[in-house]
Amino acid sequence: MALARALINEPDVLLLDEPLGALDLKLRRQMQIELKRIQHDVGTTFVHVTHDQEEAMTMADTVAVMNDGRIEQLGHPADIYETPKTVFVANFLGQANLILGAKAGESANFISVSAQGHTFDIPRMRSATSGDSIIVGVRPEKITVVDDVAGAHVPDHVVRVRGKVTDVSYAGVSTQYVVRASWGQELICFEQNIKVGDRCSVGDDVILHWAPEHTFGLDGSQGLHAGTSHGAAHVNEVNLDLSREG
Repeated sequence: MALARALINEPDVLLLDEPLGALDLKLRRQMQIELKRIQHDVGTTFVHVTHDQEEAMTMADTVAVMNDGRIEQLGHPADIYETPKTVFVANFLGQANLILGAKAGESANFISVSAQGHTFDIPRMRSATSGDSIIVGVRPEKITVVDDVAGAHVPDHVVRVRGKVTDVSYAGVSTQYVVRASWGQELICFEQNIKVGDRCSVGDDVILHWAPEHTFGLDGSQGLHAGTSHGAAHVNEVNLDLSREG
């Protein structure tokens, strides 16, 4: 009813401040779709403030990630998620595995980074820094987990990291693995549950691999924890601009 009363005056812009925060998960997702439909039908720009990162990416044409009152990055949800420009954005919008390293070389298309005894190639267009201290980043769903056994199938020309599974969380559509890499850092991986019962167990030795094209690079001077509970002391927001198309 409040939304209907606000729209009856045909405003140019409508501010929605955490409108779905009190709803349970299933109803909230239904209302996300309904709000998008209403915005499309009426053609009014909605500025939607939320602390729910998934809601932000689901609903928005444009996302502004704000840190302590300052915009860290502005753009389409897919662009911000896939190619974050700062450590804060990488950690705050979704989850990210971040590994601190140093520039080891470069070519026409890639920057090579040495980190924890590995060499990671980062596409130039996905690197947000030109410095020598570089954080290597990869999203959890980009990583494939395979048992580290003789004959394990690992494609050529991929990034490979060995480790041991320390936690397994089944979430229905996917399974979350926490894997302690060979240098001691824990990495998070999401895998779709395509095969019933085909999962690794705690204590398994595994190989993590992903395509170099999925790696991104950030400024190493920012530290690894900005945007997390360890590094963010202030309330942070995601502002959405559900704008008129065209």
